[in-house]
Amino acid sequence: MPVNGWFAQLDRILRGEETAPERLTSGQMETPLAGLLVAMLMLAIVSGATLGAFGVIRGAEQGALQVFASAIKFPLLFVLTLVVTLPSLYVFNALIGSSLNWMSVLRLAVASAAVMLAVSASFAPIVVFFAVSSSSYPFMKLLVVVFSGISGALGLAFLLRTLQRLVFPERVAPVRTSEIAEADEPAAPIESIPGADDVRAVRVFRVWVAVFGLVGAQMAWVLRPFIGSPALPFAWFRPRESNFFVDVLRSITELLGG
Repeated sequence: MPVNGWFAQLDRILRGEETAPERLTSGQMETPLAGLLVAMLMLAIVSGATLGAFGVIRGAEQGALQVFASAIKFPLLFVLTLVVTLPSLYVFNALIGSSLNWMSVLRLAVASAAVMLAVSASFAPIVVFFAVSSSSYPFMKLLVVVFSGISGALGLAFLLRTLQRLVFPERVAPVRTSEIAEADEPAAPIESIPGADDVRAVRVFRVWVAVFGLVGAQMAWVLRPFIGSPALPFAWFRPRESNFFVDVLRSITELLGG
């Protein structure tokens, strides 16, 4: 499949065409995996390189090497996070009695990561703008954390919505409004009011979403730096110390001059 085909497939996912209720009536996700993986990795490379650009713009020693390192490590961040959390997603899926097979769970997880990375890549011009207009390293770190949080929230919201449609396809029923009936047009599938099983399933998957977020945050900490401080020499990895959340609080304190 050519490059435009890979991104056309991602575009259909972003627009909801690939995960529309009528496309999921089989109870499995049939989206081709290979093209989606390639698009995901390409977006991750762009996002990672953008993060590393701060060092180049600020004249950091070996700043270009930071761009290269971030372009490699950002895709690795998503791949490793998926590897670590995918077994738990499948087990959670089985616990609520879903018939989703391994491949459907994998396709859904990759599609969710692709949504996250599409949002992340869309922030790239904004990140570069602030890298040019601000010299504050703590500010850049917090900006990236905020953008990553938005990207993650949208990707995981996509995952929850699609899981609910896959696990409970019977909740999607063709219903006519009076206007459609009068025009004698085909019925459009709409999602009915969630039942008790739906609510329990959503609660189970929300637990997994929290686990994914924690693993992703700590994985980013393990693989740091992505931005690269102009005041420090280049390093592929920083020493293991503290954790992601402590560093965010430290960056806020530094930014506020505490």
